[in-house]
Amino acid sequence: MSKKFSELLRESFKSDDTEEWLDIHFTRPIGLAFALLWKRLHVHPNTVTVMSMFLGAAAGYMFYFSDLWHNIAGIILLMFANFCDSTDGQLARLTGQRTLIGRMLDGFSSDVWFTAIYFAIVFRIYDRDIPFTDVHWGLWGFLMCLIAGVVCHTRQCALADYYRQIHLYFLLGKKGSELDDSKTQQDILDSLPEKGAFWDRAFYFNYRNYCRGQEKRTPEFQAFYKHIKAKYPNAEDMPQGLRADFRKGSLPLMKYTNMLTFNTRGITLYISCLLDVPYVYPLFEIVVLTAMCVYMHRSHEAMCRRLDTKYFS
Repeated sequence: MSKKFSELLRESFKSDDTEEWLDIHFTRPIGLAFALLWKRLHVHPNTVTVMSMFLGAAAGYMFYFSDLWHNIAGIILLMFANFCDSTDGQLARLTGQRTLIGRMLDGFSSDVWFTAIYFAIVFRIYDRDIPFTDVHWGLWGFLMCLIAGVVCHTRQCALADYYRQIHLYFLLGKKGSELDDSKTQQDILDSLPEKGAFWDRAFYFNYRNYCRGQEKRTPEFQAFYKHIKAKYPNAEDMPQGLRADFRKGSLPLMKYTNMLTFNTRGITLYISCLLDVPYVYPLFEIVVLTAMCVYMHRSHEAMCRRLDTKYFS
């Protein structure tokens, strides 16, 4: 007997703790509706991911223009790119078509969107004056977007995703989380043949480095996690008191992990472009989201240090 839409939607949620209101009531239902349509049409999840890249890049192009209709078109295109991003994972789960290439494309897709968007902002403001000065943005705009994209955006999203997976690990165990470590990825990389596995090696090389970056930024969690794995190799064996203590400290930070991913960025981008002040978006990433990320990081590290002392000292 086929499952109801509401049942499939519920199964797509990782946990109530980590889901954002806008995703629960807007993005995920639309993504699932598209997933069911593409499933009936026998469309592969990777095709949907590639489609999201083209939609996101087209959105970036639209944000280059300052008139209202181009910006509305950009908003619609980026929303549909985000729907596709939600759809491909749900479609892969529904059809069992999970592939390594799909994981690579999925991780790369949002980079394509935002690269196009940053370049659009750079060229849109290039000949404009920096507010309250008679100096053109010029290369200053490029530097601002470079910092926002490479230094801020990428690192903020990586840390937010890491904390979400950590929370799911303590909440649901290993099966409910995608918490990975660089050593495991290195072992997989070492097991692959030197020839004939180019894409596999490329994926695990990059993913190992991605995991290393997350680990280097979280020394207090790494010490705590090392003790956890040594004493409780099976995550499901962790005492309920430890789980509850971790959830109590981690749950308030989940709102920041959500705000540091797509929705808050998207809304800020939409408003700033509609008001024809697109430079506000990268400045928002550099100032507001960075402050939020620093607070989240310090709070999480302090919590891990406290729990490590409580349970393993």
